Amino acid sequence: MQAMASNTLANAYKTVHTLTVRGRDFEADVLTKCAVKLNECIQKWDLPDNSNRLSESLRLNQRVWTIFQTDIADDSCQLPNDMRVSILRLISFIDKHTFAILMNPEKEKLKILVDININLAAGLQGR
Repeated sequence: MQAMASNTLANAYKTVHTLTVRGRDFEADVLTKCAVKLNECIQKWDLPDNSNRLSESLRLNQRVWTIFQTDIADDSCQLPNDMRVSILRLISFIDKHTFAILMNPEKEKLKILVDININLAAGLQGR
């Protein structure tokens, strides 16, 4: 009976671990896709359709970060409080920076959003 309970616990742990890793991979993939779209705006800055591309890319990035903000602000979030506060500050910066780009588009301003997404994605993937 004890071996069966131990086996059940091990399987439960394995399932939770797999879901957590998949969640991190999913978050990393989403951040990478946002970074690619933002970087595409930089590369195609002078093309006539870039205004729409920029607007769509910034809105997508902002939606992704809003989802992160909602998850982190939730009481069930298991991250340490100081880490949650740091991430919420980062999200606040991203929001302000995004609005600044929307108000006064400059391709140089996009680089920091690309860098944040790429670096966080790498961290989520353990690189």
